[in-house]
Amino acid sequence: MNFEFFVALRYIFALRKQSFIGVISLFAVCGVALGVAALIVVIGVMDGFTKDLRDKILGVNAHVIVSAFAGGIHDYKEVADICSKVPGVVGVSPFVYSEVMLSSSGGVKGVVLRGIDPGTANQVMSLSKDMVAGSVKDLAEEDGLPGMVVGAEMAKRLGLSLGSTVNLLSPTGTQSAVGFTPKVRVFRVVGIFRTGMFEYDASLGYVTVDAARNLLGFKNDVVTGLEIRLDDVYKAGAVSDILRAKLHEYPVTVRNWQEMNANLFAALELEKTAMFIILAMIVLVGSFSIVTMLVMLVMQKTKDIAVLMSLGADESSIRRIFMFQGSFIGAVGTALGYGIGIPVALLLKKYQFIKLPSDVYPVDYLPVRLQALDLTLIGVAALVLCFLSTVYPARKAASLNASDALRYE
Repeated sequence: MNFEFFVALRYIFALRKQSFIGVISLFAVCGVALGVAALIVVIGVMDGFTKDLRDKILGVNAHVIVSAFAGGIHDYKEVADICSKVPGVVGVSPFVYSEVMLSSSGGVKGVVLRGIDPGTANQVMSLSKDMVAGSVKDLAEEDGLPGMVVGAEMAKRLGLSLGSTVNLLSPTGTQSAVGFTPKVRVFRVVGIFRTGMFEYDASLGYVTVDAARNLLGFKNDVVTGLEIRLDDVYKAGAVSDILRAKLHEYPVTVRNWQEMNANLFAALELEKTAMFIILAMIVLVGSFSIVTMLVMLVMQKTKDIAVLMSLGADESSIRRIFMFQGSFIGAVGTALGYGIGIPVALLLKKYQFIKLPSDVYPVDYLPVRLQALDLTLIGVAALVLCFLSTVYPARKAASLNASDALRYE
């Protein structure tokens, strides 16, 4: 242990004899600890919210979507074959998309209708994992009425259950002698899903691609687009560029999940940064207490500093003594903050005792995700702020004149 650190520790452990300075140092430790703990919990919640929201969005939507400029994709199997051979692609599935009107004995509601292929849909979406009743495979059954899978909120609102029949009214009707006649088809509810996102659970409905074509009047070889799933969601941009190059001869457009949700995730990232800055102010308040404590200690230890200088300690040694002392207090506060923040975050993650209204927020609980990088940045930021708070008092102590300090002693 070097000389400066030894003296700094002696001063710290002697603070209990100076009650007022000791109380200020205790406030400094508590301020840093509370700031670090608040940062850990809040940043963990922000990361968890972002990840949970991303997983829910990507559970319903594909990582990359290839869609036609207009009219749908003809001979889509050829395009699907090209897409499936691109490195990083693990699943390709066709889909038909439209907005229709659903009516039942429980009421009428607008529905976002998606026609999917039950055989390949599991490769690109997590619908099977979200089922609370029935199965996606039941959509493929052709005996009796065509099947439909609806969201839990929609089923609750309209009083639907397995086996219920609903009428779907298509906007693409037929022109007759008496005017425009909408096309209506009867479907049987074969499944109910719950994603945890109110918007999806209240407005989405799934049928087979063939049933959607029949309802919308599409030809047998036409689909709205292709859904593509990747082995790494963050490769979406690179894979999209490759697909655009390979499909430039086809009248299609390629978009990935980052482009389609850019505003949402940019807003979440901005909010996370803003919360980090705001809560770092708590650590800053604790560091101001360190400044106050060190300034008062310098004033009280003027004679001791002069004696050390007389014995040969230079200005840099005196400066390091007070820097070590303030940094040690900051390190203790940071460690205590980790000891409070991480257990609170883990308890919040495990027991989910804070519930959110699902009709207001996209999730019904407060998610938490702790990342090593965020935890490291929080600790570094706290230690840097505490270190910077020692600079002025340390320079003040080092600038003392030993002869002036000892003149009247």
